[in-house]
Amino acid sequence: MKTIVLGGGVIGVATAFYLAGRGCKVTVIEREPDVALETSFGNAGVIAPGYVTPWAAPGMPAKMLKYLFKPTSPLIFRPTFDPAQWRWIARWLRECDLERFRVNKQRMQRIAYYSRSCLQEFRGRYPFDYGRSQGYLQLFRSEYDVELAQPALAVLRDAGIAYREISAAQYVEIEPGLRWARETPLSGLYLPDDEAGDCARFTRELRSICENHGVRFRLDTRVTGLDVQGGAVRGVRVDSEIGEEVLRADAVVVALGADSVQLLAPLGVKVTLYPVKGYSATLPVIDDEKAPRGALMDEAFKTAITRFGRNLRVAGTAELGDRRSTLREQALQTLLKVLDDWFPHASKPSSAHFWVGRRPMMPDGAPLLGPSGIDGLWINLGHGSTGWAMAMGSGKVVADLVTLREPEIDVEGLTLGRYRR
Repeated sequence: MKTIVLGGGVIGVATAFYLAGRGCKVTVIEREPDVALETSFGNAGVIAPGYVTPWAAPGMPAKMLKYLFKPTSPLIFRPTFDPAQWRWIARWLRECDLERFRVNKQRMQRIAYYSRSCLQEFRGRYPFDYGRSQGYLQLFRSEYDVELAQPALAVLRDAGIAYREISAAQYVEIEPGLRWARETPLSGLYLPDDEAGDCARFTRELRSICENHGVRFRLDTRVTGLDVQGGAVRGVRVDSEIGEEVLRADAVVVALGADSVQLLAPLGVKVTLYPVKGYSATLPVIDDEKAPRGALMDEAFKTAITRFGRNLRVAGTAELGDRRSTLREQALQTLLKVLDDWFPHASKPSSAHFWVGRRPMMPDGAPLLGPSGIDGLWINLGHGSTGWAMAMGSGKVVADLVTLREPEIDVEGLTLGRYRR
């Protein structure tokens, strides 16, 4: 089967890997000069199935209002006249209900845990270094943070997920570098089975493996539209040196993140997805003893600090309402503040390399996998800030569906069908 995957982020490349393994002749189309140069490039790197949580959670609207006008805030809201923004917000508010939260979190965890098992299987076959670390530590600064975490803790307990609640006296046992912190956390939560790793580095290595399996990558190539005839996809229109070119295919998988909406809308495929900008800073470690060994999350600022070998990644801040990929000073200062609070001597702020990316978020949190409603056209999108945690599992599920195999997990609630009821 001749298959085209649109998008060279970790989601698209993982999909291509599994499609090639199913015997498909695969081409990946990416507008950048290499894979993982957009949303997959500078993310937190956390693979934490036990932590994946919908942004739509009980108490979140109040928390957003609390931080809205603070100079250092995990949230930046820019209201616009864009109807898509307000439709997304309206749906998001409905999903903040406790029962909806539980359903949505369970859906996200289902695909995230499956994805981790796929990654573990993959590592057994293709061992390579991508800055992996084990364990994930959440730090709570206040009783308010602990209170907001209770619904998520209940889901962890119900699902039998391994975790350990820790006191302020115990966190240094997990992260010795925190003994030099300027702040003292009230308490914490440790998820020993979760992990982290450099998503961009992994994706580049995965591209090489794909190429060894016959996958072709067309880089620096812009998609202009889809060729759909008689209710079925026939190919992809792209810009080329000879003008517009149509690449024929039996199946097309759209994994373009936030840009998927614009491509699918003319075909009547409506996706309630909105780009929520995220920021990160990458800094070289200057003192191993005073730096983190793994990954941790500051729950108050929703900012992660992750160790990738000789580098630190600090990632966080959600900006809703500005689609441009421009750095905002307020967000960058929040990242540096969080790093200084917990690991003030681990690196030099002056050495920070900043990044901003558009995270393709669904209002209810779970991604959209599988059929689009048009024959031969499939989707793998809407993973928000947890795309790295869900990439391998999502790629395998979609590859199974494209090749008419039964996925290894239940896909209920993970397809467009959840919006058609």
